[in-house]
Amino acid sequence: MLNDITIGQFFPGNSVIHRMDSRFKIVLEIVYVVMLFISSNFWGLGIACLFMVMVYAASGISFRMILKSLKPVLPIILFTAILNLIFVKDTEALPLVEFWIISIYGKGVETSVFMVLRIVFLIIGMSLLTYTTSPIVLTDAIESLLSPLKKIRFPVHELAMMMTIALRFIPTLIEETNKIMMAQKARGAALDSGGLISRAKAMIPILIPLFISAFKRANELATAMECRCYRGGEGRTKLRVLKATKIDFLASGLCICVLGIIIINNVVFG
Repeated sequence: MLNDITIGQFFPGNSVIHRMDSRFKIVLEIVYVVMLFISSNFWGLGIACLFMVMVYAASGISFRMILKSLKPVLPIILFTAILNLIFVKDTEALPLVEFWIISIYGKGVETSVFMVLRIVFLIIGMSLLTYTTSPIVLTDAIESLLSPLKKIRFPVHELAMMMTIALRFIPTLIEETNKIMMAQKARGAALDSGGLISRAKAMIPILIPLFISAFKRANELATAMECRCYRGGEGRTKLRVLKATKIDFLASGLCICVLGIIIINNVVFG
């Protein structure tokens, strides 16, 4: 399961999506999230899904990678589906299934499927940002977008740096966790057997070394930054200057058109 977590990973490439200005990618990701949450029916979700399929096809990211990004959140998806099945009622219709105090209605099934699709499309869409954008470029983009806040002395560069370091170290911590689990299993630890309480107790020998390792890495990173005379973003130059191109404006126009279609769909079909 740990090897299936792809959050924060960057896959180098030379596709159209990889070459886009990272500032535009962040803004368009936000617009995509808005698309999903204003969609009031399956047609709207279908339009947003079709748009994201086109973007993934242009990025060159494999379909297998999309499935890997969904595996770690399957418990959340199932939990959401079950909650909607049980608690969404329709007093004007007969229940499809009745068992003890549980009644499942057609509206509950429809709402459950709708919410599951929305979560799946959201995860797939948001994963594309880190798949096609390196942490350094992502830092520059966040700092550029938040630069107006510098006028009120908001630590924009520091915030962008912290966010990017957090994303960067997710794969590293996952790899470290996997190594610790393998070492504990080699010593006879039963991590995959027993009840819920037994498994929770078995996680303690994993969490303690993981926290120690994380603090050690943080200390080493801070020391390395100090040795290189890092003093924040004041007077800092950039190796790659972000520049908007025709591709960015075309992608923005296409995204706005899709958003407009979804809004029209909501007005027409409700």
